[in-house]
Amino acid sequence: MAGFGGIRKGRKEAAENLSIQDEGDCPRCGGESQPSTMEGYLVCARCSYEWADPNYVSKKVRGPPPNHRRDSELIQEFKTEMERGDLKGILGVESNLSDAQEQSLKRLEDKWMSGMQGHYNAASEDRKPLMISFDDDDNIVSTEVAALTIVSNGFDGGEEIRLEYPGIGTEFYAYNERSPTGWKRGRSSEETARSITNVINRSSRLVYANLDGNRISFELRDEKLKPESFVLFVDDPGGQDIVAEKGGVILDFRDVNVLEDYKNVIALVLEDGIISPSEDQMMWAMRQQIGVTEEQHVELVQEIFGSNALKECTNCNQMAELYPEYSAWYCHACESWV
Repeated sequence: MAGFGGIRKGRKEAAENLSIQDEGDCPRCGGESQPSTMEGYLVCARCSYEWADPNYVSKKVRGPPPNHRRDSELIQEFKTEMERGDLKGILGVESNLSDAQEQSLKRLEDKWMSGMQGHYNAASEDRKPLMISFDDDDNIVSTEVAALTIVSNGFDGGEEIRLEYPGIGTEFYAYNERSPTGWKRGRSSEETARSITNVINRSSRLVYANLDGNRISFELRDEKLKPESFVLFVDDPGGQDIVAEKGGVILDFRDVNVLEDYKNVIALVLEDGIISPSEDQMMWAMRQQIGVTEEQHVELVQEIFGSNALKECTNCNQMAELYPEYSAWYCHACESWV
């Protein structure tokens, strides 16, 4: 067993090295201390254990407290740096502005702050606040393209909201808690409106929804999309729980009682020259309400827009042309009447 003598000797020396000795500085093994690389600490020369130096006195000297003079100096320094760099000319940096420019800037700032409306969850929604634009007179231009109002909380099933844009497609949202794009009925109209807003903001590629009590307003996600081409359709078979509006016109077939109301809807629908599938369904329901025939419908379309009105084909999503002599639209892509 002579070969194991070195191992036993090594174990004995290790035990002696790690044993606590009262005569040294190290609280672990009693070894000698020396300055650590970390300020305010000591390190053991034997076992490399580090501990706080009880005699350490911080040498850091706190600067004077901030004041308005120092803040002004920092702001001026920032402006100087910006004027020298690539961001020269950003709002408020250039100081050589005329009186007219200063007044215009002040008006824009006031209108910007007073025009900020709408709430959203910045943690869950990848969006900006309401996009605000101004006309030539510095007046705020509304970016709302359509709106919904929850007038009653008596949903009984079958309610559906459609958001549609020609060439992009249709988004369907329904009263169905089990659906990924379904909403749930709250204890009040406001809670239901909040549920609808959250579902649309989570799923829509077309719009942002902004909540104001029981009213939901929509603005387009992409500024390349045209407001006149956006379609909002509500299918509410059991009652009038949801009211849709666009351009000041109520989009509910039950509110269309005279021919003039129907003509206003046609003018709104044909603002972009295209009748989408949801718009076609909405106008069909209105025609049933007031007794307008297909022939009369086509005559009204021609009276308002001429013979160039197109209809989006429900089969292939291509544009079908109007043939007044047949009171219908024909899609050449799939060779069918729509």
